[in-house]
Amino acid sequence: MNVTFIGGGNMASALIGGLLQQGRAASSLRVVEISANARNTIQRSFGVTAYADLPQGCAGSDIIILAVKPQQLREVALALKVLLKNQIVISIAAGIRTRDLSRWLGGYSRVVRVMPNTPALVGAGISGLYAMPPVTPAEKRQAEAILAAVGSTLWLNSEEQMDAITAVSGSGPAYVFYFIEALQCAAQELGLDAQQAKQLSLDTFAGAVKLAKHGTEDAQTLRQRVTSKGGTTERAISIMEQAQLQRHITNAIRAAQERSRELGDEFGKAD
Repeated sequence: MNVTFIGGGNMASALIGGLLQQGRAASSLRVVEISANARNTIQRSFGVTAYADLPQGCAGSDIIILAVKPQQLREVALALKVLLKNQIVISIAAGIRTRDLSRWLGGYSRVVRVMPNTPALVGAGISGLYAMPPVTPAEKRQAEAILAAVGSTLWLNSEEQMDAITAVSGSGPAYVFYFIEALQCAAQELGLDAQQAKQLSLDTFAGAVKLAKHGTEDAQTLRQRVTSKGGTTERAISIMEQAQLQRHITNAIRAAQERSRELGDEFGKAD
């Protein structure tokens, strides 16, 4: 399967690197990128061929991955539509709904929409995927195999769920970094130096995630096991509960979901 990436940014680079590590031949991967500097960087880093010309880069491709910014996608799709025959088109552009992308592609509907997240850059991402009805099970497996090169995958039955995926996992790394940042600040206020605060915060978070992921107990049970009656953890958790921190987090994620819907409406207005 020959794969063309339109756009050579961070996520495209992560996917290319992951595919190469899985044994894909560099000759089966190509990139279309308007920036000469970005083309040179990609060719040096991965040994794949990069083009400035869209028709040349897409010739002979079985899968085309749209890895451009959402505001650039309509222009790219309008140029791409005359080149499509029976390729799978995968879009990782946040917020763009498949019906709008399909319209820009002249009604082409072999389209898969994906919401990856930034841990894909270290092979630890998770991607939500939604396929338009004409996409066959075999084509879905091909799309999934590409995203699985940089982490786990989750198929959605309804594209409306993509707004929740965006709010939870797409934006989620920022929430995690925010909490790590708070832990580090607290550690330094308590007298630890910056390096100690960083190590304690990162290793505590990584260890807790590993325990939650590989254990059999849910997060609530794990939290309760650490929270001894009358102990230090109980005191800290009580402060968080008094501040209704869980409710605020839920409200924040709902706000992110609503913003995802708004962006879909805004981007989709263009004809």
